[in-house]
Amino acid sequence: MAGYCLDCNELLLYRAPAWLPGGHLQTIYPATVIRKPAVAFRRERWDTPCGQDFIDVDLIDGEPGAPCVMLFHGLEGSSNSHYARSLMAMVQARGWHGAIPHFRSCSGEANLAPRFYHSGDAEELDWIIRRLRPRYPGPFHVAGVSLGANALLRWLGEQQHGAEIIDAAVSVSAPLDLAAGGAALSKGFNRLYTRMFLETLKPKALAKLERYPGLFDRDRLLAAKDLYSFDNVVTAPLHGYRDTDDYWHRASAKHVLHDITVPTLVLNARNDPFLPGQFLPTSASRAVTLQYTDTGGHVGFPTGPFPGRIDWLARRILHFFDGALVDDDARAGAPASVRSLIHYG
Repeated sequence: MAGYCLDCNELLLYRAPAWLPGGHLQTIYPATVIRKPAVAFRRERWDTPCGQDFIDVDLIDGEPGAPCVMLFHGLEGSSNSHYARSLMAMVQARGWHGAIPHFRSCSGEANLAPRFYHSGDAEELDWIIRRLRPRYPGPFHVAGVSLGANALLRWLGEQQHGAEIIDAAVSVSAPLDLAAGGAALSKGFNRLYTRMFLETLKPKALAKLERYPGLFDRDRLLAAKDLYSFDNVVTAPLHGYRDTDDYWHRASAKHVLHDITVPTLVLNARNDPFLPGQFLPTSASRAVTLQYTDTGGHVGFPTGPFPGRIDWLARRILHFFDGALVDDDARAGAPASVRSLIHYG
């Protein structure tokens, strides 16, 4: 068996192609080499509830009454990320609606407020989801990737029944244990990912410091060599946490998996460099499906002969959303292994 999966058949068990071995290649190659499909987005700018900032939301307009899929991107991601383009191309092909809200500072333009975004940003997700949901009378699904996945799980767990304004959710490669993930990213080859993130995070933080002098210590920011140090100087204090340890503990999604009531898929690869398999939780609420594949890397999941494809992840996400649209009473009375599937489009 290629993975640990609670409700999917063999056709959905992921296996990486033999020509692309290892978690690092399965992470880097799909993100940098495999061609991304073209997607036509329409952008809206929303003022934040405080009236002092904005976010940019990229939208796909589907057919009237069709389902809507919202995606929260990962750390320093955007609607141009490989996973976002792949998913939204399939959403568009189905005639569904799509939405990718950009976390503050990630849409190509610096945000205005002192804050940025973070892994436990459930309050931010709440106003975004509740603002968009009334537009679409049909089924409404939400996916998250990496940091966005952790924040989505935090929202689902904190809201509990209040999150049932959405029909289903999918979390992909969430750093469910932020401390374990942070430790992994500070060692060996994984430092490459840390350097990549800091190459964009530090300039954004320096620009924020110019706008708000004294917001944090500039010298400590420049000296930061890993995410632990960066979060200690910037992320934690700007978002109400005492320090990195407090942030990584309180924001970790692993603490709320048993509180989720919305049908949710948690998909992670055991060879994900960002969160080694031994730290993946083994239990959750009855509403949560845990699928842990042996291979796939971090938001990679490439398939097919060389040069490969990146469509397996999008198909898995949409398959789960299709299957979640069963009658609530039937879902409550049936074991996960015999849940029915409904396909739209």
